[in-house]
Amino acid sequence: MTIIGLLLTALLLLVLVLFAISNAAPVALQLWPFDVSWEVPLAGAVLGAAALAFLLGALLAWGSALHYRRRARKMQRAAQLLEAELAEIRAQQDAANPVPSTAPAASTALAPTH
Repeated sequence: MTIIGLLLTALLLLVLVLFAISNAAPVALQLWPFDVSWEVPLAGAVLGAAALAFLLGALLAWGSALHYRRRARKMQRAAQLLEAELAEIRAQQDAANPVPSTAPAASTALAPTH
C-alpha cells in the first residue's frame, strides 16, 4: 500500500472512532413483524447498517461481473489454442523449408606451401 493509501485509511479510521465515541447513546432496534427489541449504541447501529449495505453492494458487483469473467476465460482458452496451432504450423513450415546455414562454407582452394 502506498503512503497516500495508508494516510487515507488512517483518516477514515479516525473519523469512524470519533463517530463511535460521539454517538454512544443506546438505541432500540426493532423489526416490524416481530415484537423483538434490541438495544445497541447508535454508532453500532449506523456502522452495522453501513457494513451490511457495503457487503450487499460488493455481492451485487461480484455477481454482475461473472458474465465478463466467464467470457474472459473463454477467450483466454481460445487464444491459447490459436497460439498452439500457430506454433504447430510454424514448425511444419520450418520442417518443409529448412533455412540455409549462415556459416561460411569451407574453402576448397589449396593454400601455398613453402
